[in-house]
Amino acid sequence: MTKPAALGQFSAAFRNDFAELLRWRRDVRSFRTDPVDDAALARCLDAFTLAPSVSLSQPWRIVALSSETARTAALENYKTFNAAALAGTEGEAAQSFASQKLKGLEDAPVQYAVFSDESATHGHPLDLSAIPRVLEYSVAAAIMQFWLALRAEGIGLGWVSRLDQSRLKADLDLAQSWTLVGYLCVGYPTQDSALPELQVQGHEERAACPVVLEL
Repeated sequence: MTKPAALGQFSAAFRNDFAELLRWRRDVRSFRTDPVDDAALARCLDAFTLAPSVSLSQPWRIVALSSETARTAALENYKTFNAAALAGTEGEAAQSFASQKLKGLEDAPVQYAVFSDESATHGHPLDLSAIPRVLEYSVAAAIMQFWLALRAEGIGLGWVSRLDQSRLKADLDLAQSWTLVGYLCVGYPTQDSALPELQVQGHEERAACPVVLEL
């Protein structure tokens, strides 16, 4: 078993590689259709077990959509929801964004719906009532770790948010008490870029540094 590195004892080379990994973590919309390596995918899924969660509740519930029936349900869900979202919207940017997400849903060989389970806190001592949606934040943090692990393996992830979650849960016969946090398309990117696609296309610009308020 590999001995863990002591806190703060990572090398400069590792820190540089980690900074590069953060830069290369992109929201992928165009995927190759060839299968993802099973061993690599399993290593990445292990990142969920190491993710932080409030009161160690581990509220994430990961649903793999492998069947044609499940994939079709998600795809039709997106088409319907997206059409409503774009109703009355003009502009090539919005239409292009939507079509790229649709392409990702059609091509990505691996797809997960990741939910937050509100019942995960049962039996845990921490009172969560003062922090609304804290379980969902824990799931989002876990997804981020999964995302970085995938990128380190050369695998891309696209996060789809335009879905009717009540319909998705009904179609997949899942508990309505679960909350959808992310629908994830996973696969090998058709091309790589260290810049956000919206920035490459000239629609948005990333801030040079975070805004920190000092009080």
